[in-house]
Amino acid sequence: MRVLVTGAKGQLGIDLMNELKRQGLEGLGVDVEEMDVTDAETCRRVIFKANVDAVIHCAAYTAVDAAEDQVELCRRINGEGTRNVAEACREAGVKLMYISTDYVFDGKGTRPWEPDDARAPLNVYGQTKYEGELAIEELLDRYFIVRIAWVFGVAGKNFIKTMLRLGKERGAVSVVDDQVGSPTYTYDLARLLTDMIQTEHYGRYHATNEGECSWYEFACEIFRQAGMDNVKVTPVTSEMFAAKATRPSNSRMNRDKLTEKGFERLPDWKDALGRFLKAIDV
Repeated sequence: MRVLVTGAKGQLGIDLMNELKRQGLEGLGVDVEEMDVTDAETCRRVIFKANVDAVIHCAAYTAVDAAEDQVELCRRINGEGTRNVAEACREAGVKLMYISTDYVFDGKGTRPWEPDDARAPLNVYGQTKYEGELAIEELLDRYFIVRIAWVFGVAGKNFIKTMLRLGKERGAVSVVDDQVGSPTYTYDLARLLTDMIQTEHYGRYHATNEGECSWYEFACEIFRQAGMDNVKVTPVTSEMFAAKATRPSNSRMNRDKLTEKGFERLPDWKDALGRFLKAIDV
C-alpha cells in the first residue's frame, strides 16, 4: 500500500512516516515545498503523480493565537487547502484521512464529545478546521476524520518541552486548571492512524491517549516524572492567562468508536509521557 502524507516534516508527520515503514507500507512524505495545499493544481498534480492508495492530510496552520490576526491565511490553508486536497483525492479515486481537532467543539459542559456531536468552534483555528471537515464530507465518501488534542511528539515544539524549559529557567510556572483534555503522543497516534488507513471503516473518530487531566495536572505529572519536584506549579484560571484565542474548557473526547470498529486504543497518557521523556533523554 502506498500512502501520501502531507505535513511530513511536522511532529505527527515524522512519526507517521516512520510507522508506515515499520508496518511495511510505502510512505511518500510531502511538505509545503513539494505540495502547497493552497494551490489546487499542485495538489492535483502531486497526488496523481504519486499514484497512491491513500492520503493522510496532516498539513495545517496550527498557530492558534496568531490565527486570530491571520484569518485569511489560516482559512486558505486549513479550509480551502483541505478542499483542494479532497478534490484531488476524489479525482484520483483515493481515500483520505484528515487530521482534525477538538477545537471544532465549543468546549461547554463536562461530557466527553462524541464524534457526531454538533460542531461550534470558539476561535479562528477551530472554525477553519471545521471548514476542512465540511469540505471532505461534501466531496468524498471514502474518508476518515480523526480529531486529536493536546499533541506532543519528539520533533518540534510542545507543552512538555515548554514546561521542562521554564521549570529549569524559572523554578516556577503558572498553568491553567480549568481546561480538561487528554494529552496525545504522536508516536502512539501514528500507530493507530496507520492501522486505520488500511481499513474501510470510514467516518469521524476521536483519537487521544486514555485518561484525562487539566493542563495544571499535566504539568505536575511532567515535573514528577522528570524528577523536577522542586519546581513550583501554581494553578490559575483561563482569565488570568492572557491568550488571544479562546480555548475550549472541555476537550474530553469519547474514543469508544475505536473499540467498536476493532482498533487498538492508545495507552494511558501518563504511560505515554514516561516513554516520551525517555525518548528525549530526560
